[in-house]
Amino acid sequence: MAKILITSGPTRQYIDPVRFLSNASSGRMGAALAAAALEKGHEVTIVSGPVEIQYPAGATVVPVVTTDEMLEAAQRLFPQFDGVIGVAAPCDYKPDAVAKQKISKTGDKLTLHFVETPDVLATLGTSKKENQWVVGFALETTDVRLRALRKMIAKNCDLLVLNGPSAIDSTENEVEIFLCPGKIITRLKGSKTDLGREIFALVEEKLIK
Repeated sequence: MAKILITSGPTRQYIDPVRFLSNASSGRMGAALAAAALEKGHEVTIVSGPVEIQYPAGATVVPVVTTDEMLEAAQRLFPQFDGVIGVAAPCDYKPDAVAKQKISKTGDKLTLHFVETPDVLATLGTSKKENQWVVGFALETTDVRLRALRKMIAKNCDLLVLNGPSAIDSTENEVEIFLCPGKIITRLKGSKTDLGREIFALVEEKLIK
């Protein structure tokens, strides 16, 4: 039995007390992978941003909101786990200053300055031990395979799942799966529930000892 950490869902970066930057990630793919791992008898902990779905009852869920909170929780937990599946869609940017009060309309243009957030999966990938593995997800819209391969190297992933924007907030998905050092080993299409089982079967076959 393996101990598996999954990051799932979106994160939020607040602009003021009521507005935030985020995306439409639903957490469905993370839930499907967690269910598949639990079906095979593995132990699962999910670090999740705000989602409306219910995760499998057998998983331990650690709720977070911001990308920094997701990173802190994942870094704290990862040393206790055999591997991580990074299916979350954390915000890549955050405002360099959060307004303490709600920003009111003035009739003028509003300028916001953003800075990059830390890369959760890359941080985990650079800290992984020899007996640990990292699975990443990449969502790209241009030069998709080239960008996916770059991410695979940069994040020190052992296996990477490439999908497109149609996956966001959908019950279906279409993916290509790369095995380090960048060979496409399969293409899959179907419901996220079915893909969760198929992807996890590959994780078991290729990575879980």
